Amino acid sequence: MKILVMKFRNIGDVLLSTPLIDNLKAAFPEATIDFALNKNCAEMIALHPHVHNLLCYDRGQIKQEAFVSRLWSEASFYHQVRKNQYDMVINLTEGDRGASLAWLSRAKTRVGILPRNGVLKHCGPFSAFVGDTPPGHTVEKDLFPLRLLKITPLSKRVRIFWDSQTEETIAQILKQQAIGCFVHIHPVARWMFKCWDDQRFAKVIDYLELKKGVRVVISASPDLNELEKVDQILAHGRSAPVNLSGRLSLKEVACLSKHARFFIGVDTGPMQMAAAVDIPVIALFGHSEANVWGPWDNQLETAQYNNTGKTQQNGKHIVIQKGRGEIVRQNGQKISTAMMQIEAEEVKAVIDTYLCSTALP
Repeated sequence: MKILVMKFRNIGDVLLSTPLIDNLKAAFPEATIDFALNKNCAEMIALHPHVHNLLCYDRGQIKQEAFVSRLWSEASFYHQVRKNQYDMVINLTEGDRGASLAWLSRAKTRVGILPRNGVLKHCGPFSAFVGDTPPGHTVEKDLFPLRLLKITPLSKRVRIFWDSQTEETIAQILKQQAIGCFVHIHPVARWMFKCWDDQRFAKVIDYLELKKGVRVVISASPDLNELEKVDQILAHGRSAPVNLSGRLSLKEVACLSKHARFFIGVDTGPMQMAAAVDIPVIALFGHSEANVWGPWDNQLETAQYNNTGKTQQNGKHIVIQKGRGEIVRQNGQKISTAMMQIEAEEVKAVIDTYLCSTALP
């Protein structure tokens, strides 16, 4: 039996779909499972022991191609899915791409969310479907195909895998920097309106380094906007945290989190990665919905968040939020009004709780 799972979304979204993979393998132990996704998210699924092959859609490259070349690239990707002759295709993405791929795959069993596109909707892309995105946390949403297939989930653990070289790289960095106990901070996101105030983040970093005597290690993607944001934060501080921004792969960022005392960050993929490696997460949320995107606790295997926009806890994780506010423009940039209401003292108080409740190595 050949199964294809598709999720054409972002890094954290893809990572949160991993419980589905494990449950499909448990239900169909002899099946070969492939995963189709955007190329920039491949590290979230690569090396997963239950995934045979990745089908990577290079959205960034294809968008830059000329019209005819783009059509050819699209057709080639669709052909790749079709020629693999899957028995089951599961689409976890709203929209037309996954639905059309499911339809063209000719798989006997096709499960997904019914698209809004009228023509495609009436083509019958799925043999079993839901009419709209299921409610609840993203992990729970991505398990909806199991209900349609009459399969009871056996596990809801989010997992990410890396190799010994990744482990060795991080161990070497920590050794070179003489880092023992540390807090991992990933202060940036792809969408800048998810970011917190620079000066307040600098105060939190200084609080850990100078008052609590705990080293801080910072990460960010190689994106120039993210690197500039980190520089702006550090310019407001007095301490000298270890800045690994732009130097680590996604798997190395996850491995770094695994070695940290706890993680502080905003609503972004690395926040979900930190939760997946089972360290406590302090997540700063603005407009994001905690009940949908809050850090998942693998021990609880559930999300106890609501959509009230208040600070709340889920197992070992805490989401700090002051309402959901609005996204507005300020000095030419989008910001979250709710994010800017979070004070440094609130974050420091949670840090104190974390440091007191768990013995430091």
